[in-house]
Amino acid sequence: MPNDRIAWLIPSVELGAYWQPVLQHFTKAFENTIFYTGQVWPNFDAKMPGASAIQIVGKADFVETQKVETGYGRGFIIVSPQIIFYLLKYKPRVVLPQAFSLWTLLSVLFKTIGGWKIVLIYDGSSPNTDFRDSTFRTFARRWLAQFADAFVANSHAGERYLLEALKVPKNKIFVKTYLVPDADALQKQLTTAERPNLEGVQQPIFLYVGRITQRKGLKTLLKACGKLRSRGYDNYTLLIVGTGDQKVELEQLIAEEKIKDRIRWEGWVEYGRLGAYFQQSDVFVFPTYEDVWGMVVPEAMVFGKPILCSKGAAAAELIVEGENGYIFDPLDPEELAEKMQYFLDRPDLIDSMGRRSQEIIAHTTPETAAQGFVDVISQVLKQ
Repeated sequence: MPNDRIAWLIPSVELGAYWQPVLQHFTKAFENTIFYTGQVWPNFDAKMPGASAIQIVGKADFVETQKVETGYGRGFIIVSPQIIFYLLKYKPRVVLPQAFSLWTLLSVLFKTIGGWKIVLIYDGSSPNTDFRDSTFRTFARRWLAQFADAFVANSHAGERYLLEALKVPKNKIFVKTYLVPDADALQKQLTTAERPNLEGVQQPIFLYVGRITQRKGLKTLLKACGKLRSRGYDNYTLLIVGTGDQKVELEQLIAEEKIKDRIRWEGWVEYGRLGAYFQQSDVFVFPTYEDVWGMVVPEAMVFGKPILCSKGAAAAELIVEGENGYIFDPLDPEELAEKMQYFLDRPDLIDSMGRRSQEIIAHTTPETAAQGFVDVISQVLKQ
């Protein structure tokens, strides 16, 4: 089995440098692996262990057909149909298409000709990526799902979608968390990365890392800070790391809520320096309205941070309520303010919950992610 050819069909890994360490471990079990994609992450280096398996086919692009105020824009991914010629030439025994793009359709249409098995992977679940309200999309996905030999879901939310909306038999679904941070790499970056100058910043520090866009729920976070101000709490800092088109609007909200002294903007920070921000903060806050996962959550856990996580993120599954953080409604700033207040009233929670975060995420690594895929593929090959 180690000599069996495996083909991954992942339309875009623009924000997915985390795939490289997973592939590094996966290719130890299946050396003949090609990871096809239409877009790689910035500063991609094919010489990195595992990255040599990545091959770019055409170009991936997302076409938005409908904007959604508090969620993902709806649309579809354009990928190159040339992928089928690559597959027929490579002759894989197992193909792993991601979700339901053109590449998934082609892998199904040519399954009999190519003689391969299909293991469909599903990153996560959210209203505007599941399209449960679209009869056509649901019908098309149900049809495609019939041809998959197994499914790997990154989260239990993804599993529920496959079970409930697509009617996939439970025995075909394997929940294996594979969107995971590389703790060793993140910690190693601290030895060379420039540390942020946070001298004089009021602690504790609540940290947000991500895009500054409507979907990420920053309005709720800032309104929660306004609630804290009205209760007399001014002994903290909200540190915001990221860029996006909503900053001007949010600065106006900050002025209205009279919380300018509590907010510090850091702007864009290159990935190699983010670890220092995680390390120097106290509590990580992820107020997103909608995220199929939310990679920043497990990254913050690597650095031993308590998490305040929106229930709109599938990564909320990593939070054990009251042990390593709290889950809140991203549309309810009052609730978020109450959860933030817990840490202001009881700063001892920061260390104890942070340690619990590290304990939880220690069991989810690139190696366990790779092994999860190896186990499922090995089982499918025996069928």
